[in-house]
Amino acid sequence: MSEVAHIASQYLPYKIALIGVLGIGAQWLAWRLQRPAIVLMAAAGLIFGPGMSWIFTLDFVQTQETLRNIVDAFRLNPEKDFGEMYRPMVGIAVAIILFEGGLNLRFKDLRDATHAVSRMVLVAAPIAWVLGTIAAHMIVGLPWDISAMIGGLFIVTGPTVILPLLRQAHLPGRPAAILKWEGIVNDPLGALFAVAGYTFIRFTAMGENILFAIVQLVVAALIGAWFGAVSGWGLAWAFRRGDVPEYLKAPVVLVWVLAIYVMANSIADETGLVAVTALGIAMANSKFAAMVEMRRFKENIAVLLVSGVFVVLTATLTPEVLQSMDWRVMVFVLAMMFIVRPVAVFVSTIWSGLSWRETLLVSWIAPRGVVAVAVAGLFATELQLIGRPEGAIFVPLAFALVFATVLTSSFTITPLSKWLGFAKKMDEGVLIVGANPWSLGLAKALKDMDIPVLIADTNWRRLRGARLDGLTVFYGEVLSENADHRLDHSTFEYLIAATPNDAYNALVCVEFAPELGRHRVFQISGQEQEEADPAAINFTARGRTLSTHGRSFDVLTRDWWSGWRFRSTTLSDEYTFDNFTRDRGEDIDILLAKRPDGSLDFLNPEQKSKIDDSTLLSFGPVRAETTERTERIERSEGAANTATLTDSTAPKGSPST
Repeated sequence: MSEVAHIASQYLPYKIALIGVLGIGAQWLAWRLQRPAIVLMAAAGLIFGPGMSWIFTLDFVQTQETLRNIVDAFRLNPEKDFGEMYRPMVGIAVAIILFEGGLNLRFKDLRDATHAVSRMVLVAAPIAWVLGTIAAHMIVGLPWDISAMIGGLFIVTGPTVILPLLRQAHLPGRPAAILKWEGIVNDPLGALFAVAGYTFIRFTAMGENILFAIVQLVVAALIGAWFGAVSGWGLAWAFRRGDVPEYLKAPVVLVWVLAIYVMANSIADETGLVAVTALGIAMANSKFAAMVEMRRFKENIAVLLVSGVFVVLTATLTPEVLQSMDWRVMVFVLAMMFIVRPVAVFVSTIWSGLSWRETLLVSWIAPRGVVAVAVAGLFATELQLIGRPEGAIFVPLAFALVFATVLTSSFTITPLSKWLGFAKKMDEGVLIVGANPWSLGLAKALKDMDIPVLIADTNWRRLRGARLDGLTVFYGEVLSENADHRLDHSTFEYLIAATPNDAYNALVCVEFAPELGRHRVFQISGQEQEEADPAAINFTARGRTLSTHGRSFDVLTRDWWSGWRFRSTTLSDEYTFDNFTRDRGEDIDILLAKRPDGSLDFLNPEQKSKIDDSTLLSFGPVRAETTERTERIERSEGAANTATLTDSTAPKGSPST
């Protein structure tokens, strides 16, 4: 082994760990800052890739061996670090990412999609492909075949970028549905267009005539799709029969994806990506019990791979490649954003029922995601291997377009949606699962505090009181597949499970915890707090206990019918928390504190939170002397500096049995 290879092998474990730290660290930082993770991952790759390479060339670094070794240890050069393993590693990662995308594509979703969504997929995508091809050829000066690959790939709009943007802007209704489902469908579709374009280029490079190349391309695509679909249905059939134990299902699927990718490529070159996408679609449309757990496992794997692949691909950009991003690249990006996308959307949505405001928003919000960069990085290497050096421009074009579209979309979606009248500033919303007298009283109290609230139940009759009080309701099972599409998750950031069934409450909290965060899911205690066992399973696999005393559902219901009610109390310098506890007593339950900035702080028995200068929501007995004292304070000091106590009315109707 040469000295250079020996040094590289010594640094390789550290660089693998560094890639993981940078990728997941960027994901975490993006979550904290509420910014697109793709931008931070790309920045990390640029700093530790071409950035470190530039530092390594500086004179003061070259003259000091220790400093040179330190910089070299942190310098990412994936093609050199991984050698011959680099290309298959990226290919396998892209295959798993596309499989995970196919796993989200269900035929039922397409049937239930609006007419506009269908037009965006069937009409807008081909128009964008043609216009993107023309732009790449006329502006960048690329040959028609490579331009067709670029135009096909860049129709994608990444769902991993769009979904956080929709939640960020609180975008409801039809525009959100169009953007969401367009991204889910077009993500694998754009990759398949790129695969088709590359396969055509490879066939023609082998000297085949155009007609024969097209026939081979169609046959290869059909073979890959058939192979992936049959293997997916076969695996789902084995799962339904119980031939695979539950704890092995997720690992079996992961290994199966890798095997199908390799076998499909051996049958017909470069059909592996088609096969794994078809595999994911087939499994998504096959019913078996472990589908939810399977999808969550694959999402976790996809997050790891997306983080690593994006850092690696960004790090491969050399200073020379970055310098090649001249004015033509910038003009191409502007053409894709201001001409290709708007024209495709406006033409495809004519007579679709969309208003001009909806069309304008959809035409502007089109962030490209990880799939575009990952597939571009894969085929840039493949094109150069078959003697097409023009393919090197693939990666700079992809990064430039991703950066431009992600940054503009993330910073403009909220003001643009507000200007168009689609989104308004909203406080943090609450989803209450379970309609009963106590929870309906809670919902009414939250509404009186100007906190958006949505109450869900499977019984239409139990929702009657909520509907009569003007509350927003969801009729259906929140754990069902139907709720994934009908329940607008962008309208709430907290969940309270308030049914009599403690096990069901725990199940709901566990289901929503990965999306909302475990610190934002609460449930009514199934037993008295002093009887709770911290080592029991219901403590480790449940939501956080709501309220400071943690009363059980039976006790809360008893207290409700004995006359306890919800009250909102605004604390101030004149009316402090000590005054509040002296007036209301130590026995009342404090459920949450609403900060002056509108943020919510739900309380539980273990939490000791600073709640001064906040509006408290409490549940306790209604005392005549307390009401009289409050009236005297309000008359003497004014409502602005006092506690405002408002009784929430009991829900209409009799208690359900």
